[in-house]
This record gives sequence, C-alpha cells and structure tokens, in this order.
Amino acid sequence: MSLPVSGHPFSRRQWLSRTGGGVGSVALAWLLKQEGLLATSERLEAHHYDLIPKRPVAQPKARAMISMFMQGGPSHIDLFDPKPELDKLDGKNFPGEVKYDDAAGASREVMASPWKFRKHGQCGMELSELLPHLANVVDDITLIRSMHTGVNNHGQSIYALENGRATGGRPTLGSWLTYGLGSENQDLPAYVALTDPRGVPVLGVENWTNGWLPSLYQGTVVRSKEPRILNLDAPMSLKGEAQDRYLNFLGKLNHQHLAQRPGESDLEARIQSFELAARMQTAAKEALDISQESEATKKLYGLDDPATQEFGARCLIARRLVERGVRFVSVFTANQTWDHHQSILTGLPTAIKQVDKPSTALIIDLKARGLLDSTVVHWGGEMGRLPVIQNRAGSSGRAKVGRDHNTYGFSQWVAGGGFRGGYVHGATDEFGHKAVENIVNHYDWHATLFELFGLNPKKLTYKRNGTDQVLIENPEARVVSELLV
Repeated sequence: MSLPVSGHPFSRRQWLSRTGGGVGSVALAWLLKQEGLLATSERLEAHHYDLIPKRPVAQPKARAMISMFMQGGPSHIDLFDPKPELDKLDGKNFPGEVKYDDAAGASREVMASPWKFRKHGQCGMELSELLPHLANVVDDITLIRSMHTGVNNHGQSIYALENGRATGGRPTLGSWLTYGLGSENQDLPAYVALTDPRGVPVLGVENWTNGWLPSLYQGTVVRSKEPRILNLDAPMSLKGEAQDRYLNFLGKLNHQHLAQRPGESDLEARIQSFELAARMQTAAKEALDISQESEATKKLYGLDDPATQEFGARCLIARRLVERGVRFVSVFTANQTWDHHQSILTGLPTAIKQVDKPSTALIIDLKARGLLDSTVVHWGGEMGRLPVIQNRAGSSGRAKVGRDHNTYGFSQWVAGGGFRGGYVHGATDEFGHKAVENIVNHYDWHATLFELFGLNPKKLTYKRNGTDQVLIENPEARVVSELLV
C-alpha cells in the first residue's frame, strides 16, 4: 500500500493522538533490521546511530560499568585517608591556607577524624571503622586518594566528573560509552540510571543526559519503586495481537516518513527508542524482578535490613542489568546525602551504613559469577571534605559541626574491569586538603576508563556545528597506568 505524505484527512501526529496510543507507547520492533538500516561501527561516519555492539579500536578489559555516585561529597579523611597530623592539631588553628567554599560558616579549627582507622587484607589498606564490609574486600579494590577536580562546588564538580567539563549541556560518560560501543542486549536500555526514592540528585537529568548526542544515548531512569519504568505496559485495548497490528501499521508509516527524510538522525534515534520500548515490555520486567534471586543473595545485599534494603535492591538490579548485557549503570544517592556541612558525627555514619554492605556485595557477587574481571565497579562522589570545622554553634561543642567542600584532594574506590586489586594510589598532603602525589584529575579518570574499554578518546568523536566533539578535551589527560593490571 502506498501512503501519501500530503493530503491526509489528518496528519501523522493527529492520527497517533486520535488512536489513543501516542508516540510514547509505540515502537518499531522490526523496521530498521528488516530494511538493512542497522549500522555497523564503520557506518557511524554516515551518521547512522544505533545500539548494535561495536568493536572497540583496542582489546578491551572492561565491557560494562556500574557507578555508585555518592552525591554531596563523602568525607575522605573520615573514611579512606587517615591523617595522624590532624590528631596532633585537633582543636588548634590550621597552619596553612584553606580553600573554603562557604566562607560564612568557615573556621580554622582543625578537627581530627573521630573514627579509628586500621589496616585490612593482605595489602594492609587502611580504612575507617565506618567501613566494616568494604574492609573484607580490600584486596579486590583500588583506592584512589588523590582525586582532583578543583572546581569547588557541587554542580561544577559533578559536571567535570560526568561530562568532562565544569559546564552543563554535554553528554555524560555513560552516553559516550554507549555511543562508542553500543549494547550487548538489544531488549534493554544500554544506559540506565537508578535513582533514589528520597529525590533525584543535584542537577537532575544532567547526571544521565545525552547532551547533544542523539537521544538514543540518554540514560533510562529506573525508579526505586514499582512501576520501576513508567508507561511500560500497553493499554488494555492494545495488548496482544492488537498491539502487534498497531505497531506493524505504524512501522510502515514511520518507514516511509524516515525514507523521505534521509540524514535525519534525531528522527532515526527516536524511532529506535520507540522500538526499544516495545522490546522492553518483556525484557525489562524480567531484569528488574529481584524476587527471582535466592535468599542468600538478598541477604548479601542487605535486603533483610531496613537501613540497607533500598540501596541494596538497586545494587542487585545493577548486577542483573550488566549480567544481561547493559553497558552502563549509575546508582545514585539522594540530593546532598553526603553534604555534611553540619552534624557530620551523626550524618556520616547514617549515610555510610546505607551503602557499605550493598556496595561490597556487588564486588562479592560479580566475582562469584565471573563478571568482576569485565565489569568496572566505581564508588565515589564529586568531592571530599575539609580538615577544619564548619558551622560551630555556640557552646554546643562539636555535636552539630560539619566539614566544608574539598575538590582539591579526595578519594574514591574502584574494582574489576582491569583495575588492580589491593592497591592504594596517590596521596593528599598531611592534612588531607590537597592532592600532592600521583594526582588523578577528572580527565585522567576518563582517559583511564576509555583505555579499559578499548576506546581512543581522540577518535571517538561527534560532529556538531562542523566541529568534532570529544569527551576529553584537556591535552594533558593521561591514562593512569599505575591503576591497571
């Protein structure tokens, strides 16, 4: 049947609206594949975009990544980076320069960590007593104590770590990886964002945006409560055979519409997003159903404890997704969970208890399933905290004090996917304020990840306004080979 593109009694958009389905609930489950339009890696140059797996330019060590993003800034000097000098100076004035973010609440009074550190594992890695579960797997992780962005507020530092520059509107790391490598499962999103039920992180969708890459590479939000993906089910009037006929007819319309508009990458990407939505109706429900897991696995992730249940469930879902071929999963904590400007003595133990056991479980579970070697597991935030007191309130002592932002030296840990185990990298100064040894800037971090995924950051480009855009713009970016096996 030949369908005219003009002279309709109503437009394509009006037809979709009148049928009650709308473009958000339809898909082309077979269109592009049937017509031979699915791209190979070589066809990226022809501006054809898809999620078909692509061969990296070098042999990769990693195929997937799970990033647990602790937004707000976990205090590295209370968790990962012991500083005996602070014990000596506790309560005294800081002897050097301090780079405050909030000068109004600032002080120069040094506060030593109130929590004890001790060595763990064969590697002898020192961790705070607040991390009893991570202490059991230190021989599997790399602890980086010399992270640096140098942009001393949440938004700018989040941007730097997520998209490579301290400004918004750019594609995130997950978008770049799925753009360059596609996905190993065509029935699930390549890039998933697992959000916290207490609220979305600072900057909202900017944390998983595709920026100016085609919309196909945006992160798909999976909620912490049912329904985990909104609008996934077809309405009753379209279930079963009715939906098949509906999609078949719509496929013809969209095929003709696309064929008459060659080179319309946004249109093509949107069509593919609809196609994926149809396939997800079955695949996503199965992948997100943690009731299928054993009781031992649920207990490993802390699903039997109200303090760890919610974050544990999302970590378990992250494992199920990468197990099924999803390329990149971000697990977020809520807005400012770790931003302890005050009450750090109670706020930090509460925050770390929620995530220590589940994040450790990811390492144990992936390793047991033979997936850790090919999956990067990342834990960290956009900053650390300062070694001095903030917001001392009168005569109340230290009960309600906190620590200000510090992006000049902070910690994160990684495991699997080609990273070394049982290794501590870099150092901050004796106060934990500034990274001074083997510094890892945000662009070095991205270059190292690209190396593990077999990608060349100079060749993975996207042409925008006549200019080749890249994730890593700083010419001094280096692969931190010391971190790698």
